[in-house]
Amino acid sequence: MNEIINKRVEFRDLGLIDYHQAWEYQESLFAETVEIKIRNRNLPVQEQSPTPNYLLFLEHPHVYTLGKSGKQENLLLDEAGLNEKNAAFYKINRGGDITYHGPGQLVGYPILDLDNFFTDIHKYLRFLEEAVILTLAEYGIEAGRITGLTGVWLDANKQENPRKICALGVKSSRWVTMHGFAFNINSDLNYFSNIIPCGIDDKAVTSLQKELGEEISLEDVKEKMKKHLSTLFEMELI
Repeated sequence: MNEIINKRVEFRDLGLIDYHQAWEYQESLFAETVEIKIRNRNLPVQEQSPTPNYLLFLEHPHVYTLGKSGKQENLLLDEAGLNEKNAAFYKINRGGDITYHGPGQLVGYPILDLDNFFTDIHKYLRFLEEAVILTLAEYGIEAGRITGLTGVWLDANKQENPRKICALGVKSSRWVTMHGFAFNINSDLNYFSNIIPCGIDDKAVTSLQKELGEEISLEDVKEKMKKHLSTLFEMELI
């Protein structure tokens, strides 16, 4: 546990950015934070440095990513198919199976030292989901969770037509997080037909645009998400 608690979180909007470039950027911030934690362990309290926290918002060009527990057969495209769709593919170091990122989707990467907040990865995931659920409520959409599945779903209770609107996949080491959530706002949902999303083949995927029947301001969604994340985590966004 940190002796110095830092609830300030630096917000950075990276715009549309290549997946690999964003991944390397995440890794550099993550490594920097872990290095500070390791160094602090060998220092008296008065000489320790607070660990930084970051919240990155961005969009990616078309890309499919496969988590550590995923199966490559859940990608239904070969290399030629990926080229035809102008999409990239990466195997990465987060949890979860396969997912899609693309323009019109709000991707959030919190790089937090959970020692500054709470050391409970399940609570962390639930708070990410809750921020999305609260944001959707502001658009008049009721969303929730399905037992045993991560992410945020519509028709989560009756499950007559359950459909996923936000996927989660995170990595945590020494209580420092990376990767995060992918919230479908104005996403081209056709790209999801080229995968078995998160390895789940019996449930649909949706977007805020599809549910409301009109294009949604991504900037408005960002502001709502920032507000709810700040409140839930009791963080000070700077």
